[in-house]
Amino acid sequence: MNHRRIRGKILYVGDKSGERGREWFTYTVEADGARTVRAMCEMDDSGVLRDVTYVMDTKFRPVEAYNRVSIKGVAQGAAWFTFQDESAVCEAQSRSMGRFTQHMSAPGGVGSFVTHPIVCDGLQCAGVDTSSPGARIVIKNSGSSSLRPDGSEAPGLTLHDRTLEFVGFEKVTVPAGTFDTIHFRVLPSRAEMQRNPPLDVWSTPGDFVFVKMRWDLLNCSYYLSEIDGL
Repeated sequence: MNHRRIRGKILYVGDKSGERGREWFTYTVEADGARTVRAMCEMDDSGVLRDVTYVMDTKFRPVEAYNRVSIKGVAQGAAWFTFQDESAVCEAQSRSMGRFTQHMSAPGGVGSFVTHPIVCDGLQCAGVDTSSPGARIVIKNSGSSSLRPDGSEAPGLTLHDRTLEFVGFEKVTVPAGTFDTIHFRVLPSRAEMQRNPPLDVWSTPGDFVFVKMRWDLLNCSYYLSEIDGL
């Protein structure tokens, strides 16, 4: 087969609770540079079980995604997302709303998409300006399948601008090993500033594979614990 495959596992570790969840992922890179992430996430405390497939083009821009969420054994919903040059579409089925379709205008295209597996948070780093520490970039029309911090609801489509800040190049040690990383920060929007602290993420250069994340909002850290193919 003419593609590269990276497989790994991520641990979710609460400040007081210890390990509170985990995630397994497979990340394939095709010969032309197109990328697909497949992830399964489980959270012990909230009972969330999430299955995601996320496809990107050669520039890490979203092409399509599938997201299914259940909570404590009850299916909440599933959605298929597709992204065009100037628009985004969501076809969804949810426990509370039934079948629905969303069409949204996205001038210039959707710059990134948050599907809520932690591995996908590392991919946001692909848009960071690494010219100097403190450099910021605004990603227009950044999509998300949920505005809840842990994505614990039936998926749907939202679009908003997202600001990323380059912190620096750092060597980071996690259970999976020691890695050269790009440290970047996802800054809250003006409307979120009073309730949401920044989100710090470390991922590898090149493929932007997730290594570590810290979010004080959830009092939780996330670590790459196993990796194969990197």
